[in-house]
Amino acid sequence: MYAVIFGKNPRLSEAEFHAFIRRFNLRVRVIETSRNWMVFESSKKVEHLFRRLGGSLKLVRITGEGETAIKELEYARFFTVSLYGREDWKLWRRLGSGIKRAFKAEGPSKFFKPARVYAMPSELILKGFPEVRDFVFLFREDGSFLVGETVRITDPFELKKLDVERPVQRPMLSIPPRLARIMVNLTEVPQGNFLDPFCGIGTIVQEFVLQGLNAYGSDSSPKAIHGARENLKWLKKEFRTKRSARFEVCDARKLKKCFRVKFDAIVTEPYLGEPLKHNPSKGEAVGMANRLDRFYFSVFDSFSDVIKRKGVVVFVFPAYRLRGGEIYRKDRKWLEKLGFEVLGRYTDFEERHRLVRDIHVLKYKS
Repeated sequence: MYAVIFGKNPRLSEAEFHAFIRRFNLRVRVIETSRNWMVFESSKKVEHLFRRLGGSLKLVRITGEGETAIKELEYARFFTVSLYGREDWKLWRRLGSGIKRAFKAEGPSKFFKPARVYAMPSELILKGFPEVRDFVFLFREDGSFLVGETVRITDPFELKKLDVERPVQRPMLSIPPRLARIMVNLTEVPQGNFLDPFCGIGTIVQEFVLQGLNAYGSDSSPKAIHGARENLKWLKKEFRTKRSARFEVCDARKLKKCFRVKFDAIVTEPYLGEPLKHNPSKGEAVGMANRLDRFYFSVFDSFSDVIKRKGVVVFVFPAYRLRGGEIYRKDRKWLEKLGFEVLGRYTDFEERHRLVRDIHVLKYKS
């Protein structure tokens, strides 16, 4: 039995995990869920594939329930403790001390206790992994809890490297590598031809290559395509991948002029409008969305020329945090008229953001 610990956007992380299960045909039986974690039964195959998730933090192997389950933990000379669903410093120390007592018969052990850290960040675990084990307690609302050990971690150092160490960067414009990985999983397509028609310097295409997909990227800017090619050279050297990608300078509204292949999936974040200097009113948000939709309509019309029937599109539309704090998300009925069925919608943003990513998962039916 396992548990997955979701990242900072739990709803998106959970959606990605369910898509990931279907994408890799994993046999999973969900047992229980909380806001920040999910407990499930699966084969060990999930451990091998866990590194392909972008929105989850840890994979935990569950050993039991309640304090008696501490005795089932495998001895470790060095360990730390992570609590989820409870922030209680005294409880945190008590559980750690209980593990030390359980280990006493097998040998000495050291309990690492960073001040006021209830759940150990992946960065700290990886620096000591596997010498330092992370023992996990998952608390339910009624106070009962499950006990387990972290067995896999999404590598934040790899994601950071993909972002800030590549030779060509656009810090304010590029999609985060974490989100690129999530969006690829949301397609549920395990193999095939993948296109990013607004590839910029190639963040999403890099993820295609890392996952062994047939990777294609295009952009209307020759400068961006040059940067994408330079970043791909770096990726192949740093990550020792033999896969490559085809890049084209191409208007996303005229894709059939650039590509003769048909795509199994299109994954992209397009131009989302000018940077916002203030939180808009609803009227301003509606106006901006309508103006951009004239462009997006032509883009999706172009998608229909190059995507396979039942192909999947994961597309970021803009949504807006209004002056009152609420979020305006436009419904786009014209997508159905072009043959695209909306399968899911998920937001991704931080509290300080005025522009909100409204991620759509769509299937082409026509």
